Amino acid sequence: MNRLSLKIVLLLLPVYGFGQSITLETCQIKAREQYPLTKQYGLIEKTTEYNIANANKAWLPQVNLTAKVTYQSEAIKITLPPPINRTLEQSKEQYGATVDVSQTVWDGGAVKAQKNILKAQAEAEKQKLEVDLYALKDRVNQLYFGILLLSEQQKQLALIKTDLQANYDRILALKTNGLAGQADVDVLKVEQLNIVQKENDLQATRKSFIEMLSAFTGLEISDKSEFTKPILATVDYGLDNKRPELLLLASQSKALNSQRDMIVSGNLPKVGLFVQGGYGKPGLNMLSNEISPYYIGGLRFSWNLSGFYSQKNNLEKITLSQKSVDIQKETFLFNNNLQNRQQINEIEKLKSSLKNDDEIILLRTSIKKATQAKLENGTATLTDMLREVNAESLARQARALHEIQLYMAVFQLKNNQNN
Repeated sequence: MNRLSLKIVLLLLPVYGFGQSITLETCQIKAREQYPLTKQYGLIEKTTEYNIANANKAWLPQVNLTAKVTYQSEAIKITLPPPINRTLEQSKEQYGATVDVSQTVWDGGAVKAQKNILKAQAEAEKQKLEVDLYALKDRVNQLYFGILLLSEQQKQLALIKTDLQANYDRILALKTNGLAGQADVDVLKVEQLNIVQKENDLQATRKSFIEMLSAFTGLEISDKSEFTKPILATVDYGLDNKRPELLLLASQSKALNSQRDMIVSGNLPKVGLFVQGGYGKPGLNMLSNEISPYYIGGLRFSWNLSGFYSQKNNLEKITLSQKSVDIQKETFLFNNNLQNRQQINEIEKLKSSLKNDDEIILLRTSIKKATQAKLENGTATLTDMLREVNAESLARQARALHEIQLYMAVFQLKNNQNN
């Protein structure tokens, strides 16, 4: 092989010699990006921008164009006495066009309250999406740790397979020396076939989990991919709760406060400037039958007092809604704290189980080796040896299960608090 070919092989080794490394954090991020519901964020923000822009337009000058043509049955008529001796009469046919321009100077805080409501409602919609996406994170965790557990079980089966092969070779040697029969060889062969069947079942289940995780994340994950165990940091039981449900309730409470401000500001007086310009017959001189332009300008003050009739009841309804939100928050925290306590107890139990598992595995391995020695000496049966091999295997599988369960419990606690 020449140097160029050797370089190409070395460059390709990292790609084809090792599987793609997958992490839990990457899966969670990709699943969130891939999930169709995430696109809703952009729609909420865009809609809120339009709504706030519309609310701000209340501060722009308001223009109103009016045109009319009328005919009235009677009109003003004034007869001046001598020496003027003249009659002034308004035309019964009238027409005109006016342009009214008004500018709000003070609205009692109505526009500000309206914008606060829009922002709070948008934030509540976003937090509602976060609540929906929160469940996605838990589903990804279940799939990822399920794959890790299946991988550990595959490793344990590989160890048993190696152990059974060694014992199979040992029995063949004993048979050659006349110390074992064909039945003993067949028993071990059956155990080896059972292990192969279990390996196939685990491989099929693991492949199904990987396909589901790939569909959730959009990542190209294969059987060759390496799933990295997340770092099992020290559990902090005193972390603040950052669950999206709490943020959703806070957003709802903020929206209610904005509605309260809107009710109060809606019953305050309004002050504005106005200018009216017109062209018609008659103009401001009602006795003139000539088409003439005119204008009026000034300060306008308005106050709708009828809103006070229902203000107290409307504010009481807001107060009741606030109390409802507080009760929901209290109930959620109560249930969440119970879940956290259960997870903390589960973590402590699994830590204790892992310590016992290590001791049990050491003892089971020692017993298995002693039984294998007795089998060679003829003081133990093949059944005794297989029983101890299976016992050691079960002990190792139990430890692998407890280890993955510990990972799941720790991350479930973190997930319960959204940390």
